Amino acid sequence: MNSEIRTCQNCKADFAIESEDFDFYKKIKVPPPTWCPECRMVRRLTFRNDRSLYRRKCDLCRKDMVAMYPPDTKFPVYCRECWYSDAWDPLSYGREVDFSRNFFDQLKDLYDAVPRLALFQINPVNSPFANGMLDSKNVYLAYSIVKSEDIMYSKSIDRSSTVLDSVESVNLEQCYENINSEKNFNSHFVMYAWNCIDSWFLYDCANCKHCILSSNLRNKEYVIRNKQYSKDEYFEELKKFDFGSAKALQDYKAEYAGVRKNALHKFGNILKSVNVTGHNMANAKNAKRCFELYNVENVKYCYRVLDLKDCQDVTYAGWGELYYEHSNGGNRSSNMHFSVWMLENIRDSEYMWTCNSAANLFGCASVKKKEYCILNKQYTPEEYQDLRTKIIAHMNANPHVDPQGRTWRYGEFFPLHFAEPFGYNETVAQELFPLTKEAALKRGYAWKDMDAKGHTATKAPEDLPDSIKDVGDDILQEIIGCAHKGECNEQCTVAFRVIPDELQFYRQKGLPLPRLCPNCRHYERLQRMEPLRLWKRPCQCAGANSENLGWKNGSPHFHGSSHCPNEFQTPYAPDRPEAVYCEQCYQAEVM
Repeated sequence: MNSEIRTCQNCKADFAIESEDFDFYKKIKVPPPTWCPECRMVRRLTFRNDRSLYRRKCDLCRKDMVAMYPPDTKFPVYCRECWYSDAWDPLSYGREVDFSRNFFDQLKDLYDAVPRLALFQINPVNSPFANGMLDSKNVYLAYSIVKSEDIMYSKSIDRSSTVLDSVESVNLEQCYENINSEKNFNSHFVMYAWNCIDSWFLYDCANCKHCILSSNLRNKEYVIRNKQYSKDEYFEELKKFDFGSAKALQDYKAEYAGVRKNALHKFGNILKSVNVTGHNMANAKNAKRCFELYNVENVKYCYRVLDLKDCQDVTYAGWGELYYEHSNGGNRSSNMHFSVWMLENIRDSEYMWTCNSAANLFGCASVKKKEYCILNKQYTPEEYQDLRTKIIAHMNANPHVDPQGRTWRYGEFFPLHFAEPFGYNETVAQELFPLTKEAALKRGYAWKDMDAKGHTATKAPEDLPDSIKDVGDDILQEIIGCAHKGECNEQCTVAFRVIPDELQFYRQKGLPLPRLCPNCRHYERLQRMEPLRLWKRPCQCAGANSENLGWKNGSPHFHGSSHCPNEFQTPYAPDRPEAVYCEQCYQAEVM
């Protein structure tokens, strides 16, 4: 089919469905979407609550546990041991399809009855306070962690060890506050840094060692503020820095903000990729409008995915093919559509919630090691196919209609109220596409008014020692007040504790104690990251310098003294102050 322009039934904006999109929908036998790509992504993200964790009891064994669901949920919530056990049977919740009722209503009734898994964890070790993790050990208040160890207060960290306060990074070791970085060792406060060692406050640097407060470096050593020093000179200058002082660190952070602003910016952080559009991508081929991914081929409209092939509209997933409108999990799966919090080895299934090692499911919850099930009831293969066909026809003839007048037929992701009990402001949607309470409610999302925190601080942030050298072990007994005092919109916990491993890390690295709670620190990092949006812009290289005069060229470019003719799609909005260059002009300057 040819490309078509359609109107999103959610935001009413026009969006394109390309010919290759129609080919994909035909391949997996689903109708084209009625929501635009951004609205579809936001809708999926409202089903992922990472950070709002609750203390409650397991509804089966009654042991205390931590869960992503609050104690007052409609459905039972089981600890990991109980959910995986044979002490209960998901098929005991099975029910007949009632063709006198809307299918989504029946599906919601099932989801409100079947026990759910307290935290999404696959093969965890000693990580009771972590959510969304795979094959990881010693993870504490960190989320979307893959094949890593000793990770604290971080998000989207893969194959790393001993990392604190970092986000969207891979293969780190002994690092603090790395953003969109890879293969760094003992480097702190860096963004877009690769293969850097023993460095501080770097932006867009690669293969660097012993460098401080610098940008756009390649293969450098002993550089401070983009000035080259000898080895002896560098270590003499290093003595002037006091990274262990909270006051001095604030000054370095302010200076670093200027370093980032004045650096040359490539239109997108895209490495070793072919025929792609998006940001923060590596080893990608034929990836369009994608963010935060690597090792993928033929994917579109995806965020935070790895090792996927032939997928569209996927968030937080990996190791599979033919995923569509899927959010969270799905390790080693194929042909999986309209699903949330899936575990492993799922095949040829749709409309599922937290199933594991199963195939040919339609409208199921918590089903394990079963095939040919609909609403948690098992059928023969022939009965299953016949009933599935009838249900799809019924869904199209009797769609779910929400209070805003939006319709859900077969081929749509779950209606918004399925995301409850999560409020929009508890989910990743608020992190990446923030809304006010009024705007969220108007669009049909739930909102969670945060309960007053019962924490009473025993140590105000202004009373903490300025230097880590003056911090004693007694700090482990204190409850530290967050400097935001709960007056921000960042899920502030008002107060927080320092745990022993964390204190040991600060002392080893010479870092002061934080003055903000983990949630507020997380949102502070998010504010430095580019949005999940793309704008079409021309390269700002105007010959001798950037168009906005923010960068003076130091090398000859292919277009000579005239303005660069290249255009690109970029997450840097046209009104941003940075100098943003195309790949060719950027390489001429930086490499």
